[in-house]
Amino acid sequence: MPLSSPKNPLVQSIRRAVREGNSTDSGLVVAEGPRLLQEALRPNTKWAVKRILTTAEGGERHAGLLERASAEIIRVSARVFRSLSGTETTQEIITLLEAPRWSWQDMVNSPGVVVVLDGVQDPGNAGTLIRSAEAFGATGVIFLEGCVGIANGKFLRATAGSIFRIPFLEGISRVELASKVARERFPFYALTADGGLPLTEADFSRQCLLAVGSEGQGISREILANAQTVSIPTARVESLNAGVAGSIALFEAARQRSARRKEKP
Repeated sequence: MPLSSPKNPLVQSIRRAVREGNSTDSGLVVAEGPRLLQEALRPNTKWAVKRILTTAEGGERHAGLLERASAEIIRVSARVFRSLSGTETTQEIITLLEAPRWSWQDMVNSPGVVVVLDGVQDPGNAGTLIRSAEAFGATGVIFLEGCVGIANGKFLRATAGSIFRIPFLEGISRVELASKVARERFPFYALTADGGLPLTEADFSRQCLLAVGSEGQGISREILANAQTVSIPTARVESLNAGVAGSIALFEAARQRSARRKEKP
């Protein structure tokens, strides 16, 4: 029999997590839809699929996908599932995922750019930055305090699964980050609308950090005090949004690293 009570503790925990954009009471991340489950099952992810909720119809529609997941499958009624979903068009599959515990060392094991999200709260912009971080070879992402959480459903969908394949740290304070940067002596760049170095003059070819600021406030004062500002020259527009600006900077970083590899004998 499918689970049909909306007062079931698991159902209530998932509903609350979806509504608030947080993890469940047991610390699991709620991922909606077959696309995110498919991405979580790829061999190059360290996320663990713990439970899958689906309806009778969803189970039939996604039978092949469900067979690939070595996780507990919980059947729920269509009515209960509709009460859980945070999307208008439900595809009748919800996955509960356990995120890996990454360390600072995981992000700096190989030379590259570590992306720092400084107060980025828009799920779409944050998701775009994660996708670009993966696409252009960033080695990790730091979510400073005040950023959108990784358990936010809109954010997860915007990443299209990239968050499953890149190391990250969440809820890091600006003081803690400044201490790390000072100790490791990595170059630290911060994207601003104008001023500082033109983007192409910054050296992204070695290990460094790149901060992208929030949509409304830009880079915080604490980060500006510890970083070299860089900007993207534009024509006829005052500034670019966080997702676009960060993506352009990451492309430039990838271009520089590629050029440096070609220069080596």
